[in-house]
Amino acid sequence: MILARGHREVDRLIEDLPPRALTLVGVGGGAWSPADLIGHLASWEGFALDALHAWDRRERAPIDIALDERGLDAVNTQALTEASTLKPSALVRRSRDTHEALVAAVRAVPADRWAKPPFTRGRPLGVRVGSILGGPGGLFRHAEAHVPDLRTFVSGHARPS
Repeated sequence: MILARGHREVDRLIEDLPPRALTLVGVGGGAWSPADLIGHLASWEGFALDALHAWDRRERAPIDIALDERGLDAVNTQALTEASTLKPSALVRRSRDTHEALVAAVRAVPADRWAKPPFTRGRPLGVRVGSILGGPGGLFRHAEAHVPDLRTFVSGHARPS
């Protein structure tokens, strides 16, 4: 599963860092810490999970409403602000918990439902969920999009072998 592969790679890289490096800036164009990145990715996985639940209730996804009302930059800024109130260890736990819940929810969707577009802006469910979690490499590739930058950061801050 593409979604799990990207998350595993981010987790693996984070595990190579000493705890103090989690709060050093240098990721995301230099402005984010690894903890900020973890919070960012967890937020978007949470948005996708919330969308799946909303669509189950035949409601509009909260992330669609937020993006329409505030725009991408404001949504990202608010998510980063909320994540910054947590300690890095709590962010890592939240990220893992959210990811596990999302993977379980994705796996629980019946195969025939992935092609149906109700409440998903006229696009099939798989495309909508995949686009919430998308990156330049395609659907479900959000985490993967951040791996090269995180890998560069880790190469300069990794735990001594």
